[in-house]
Amino acid sequence: MSEIPQWKVTQSYVATRCKLGEGPYYNEDRNELRFVDIWNHKLHFVNVEKGPNSLRTIDTGVALGVTADVEGSDLLLTGAKDGLTLFNTETGEHKYLAKFWDHDKDKEHRMRFNDGAVDSKGRFWGGTCNDPKVMEFTPEGVLFRLDPDGSLHSVIEKATIPNGLDWNVRNDTFFWTDSPDKNIYMFDYDHETAKISNRRIFYHVPDEVDAVPDGFAMDEEGCIWSSLHKAGKVIRISPDGNVIGEILLPTRCVTCPTFAGSKIFITSAEEPEPEKYPESARHGGNLFMVDVGVQGRRKNKFRLDKKL
Repeated sequence: MSEIPQWKVTQSYVATRCKLGEGPYYNEDRNELRFVDIWNHKLHFVNVEKGPNSLRTIDTGVALGVTADVEGSDLLLTGAKDGLTLFNTETGEHKYLAKFWDHDKDKEHRMRFNDGAVDSKGRFWGGTCNDPKVMEFTPEGVLFRLDPDGSLHSVIEKATIPNGLDWNVRNDTFFWTDSPDKNIYMFDYDHETAKISNRRIFYHVPDEVDAVPDGFAMDEEGCIWSSLHKAGKVIRISPDGNVIGEILLPTRCVTCPTFAGSKIFITSAEEPEPEKYPESARHGGNLFMVDVGVQGRRKNKFRLDKKL
């Protein structure tokens, strides 16, 4: 097999020491990157122009898996532990748009939100999984969709760890990750109705690789950049499903990339075996950055029909 392009990152960009860093999101208007620490209930912000010294952090009050910009508002849409909220980062107030479990307290306790994204019509898609603080992962997860009219829909059930998701450049294919399967799936997608069909495997992490696909980002050429959790790398996957590049990181537990122009920012989690992997532990939970020379696709904003 011919060699593929590699980008090697040897140092952290910001030493945030997250327990579980996730959900990086670039706000182009503010030239600002933000990302969550799910376990420690934190939301970090970095001004991309000013660099690491601009880091600021706020408490989120609850575990957040991901955030998204909201059209016409400074509020953030968040995937919280038990539902989807509008989050005021100035006051710390959460206003629920939808609850996942119809106020089933037991399920609210044992589940949490993981990852999500907004489609071209302003609908938010995101997945829930068992909360590892409470129990082991089981196929109890659900991929939900929140429409601009405020209605919540169950799209895929019996998922284990719903993870990275996005749509192709032509907007006729939906990609979605279920990490323990080691698969990124693809579906036929109707962007007008949000219907998905014809599920099949787009990319499978080889069985001999001790890693799973986590969050991903997509570039303007239609390639997916998928974090391989516990492999210490992000792989670039072409539209036909071939690995055509990789980013090597100094920590194993990379979680999710996002683009800011041609720069990729990558979150990570704490190293679970620090004595066995001391170098990985030194960088675990930090934020990383590398310029890969290709532009990322812009993220869509969530649309809400009713008054905020």
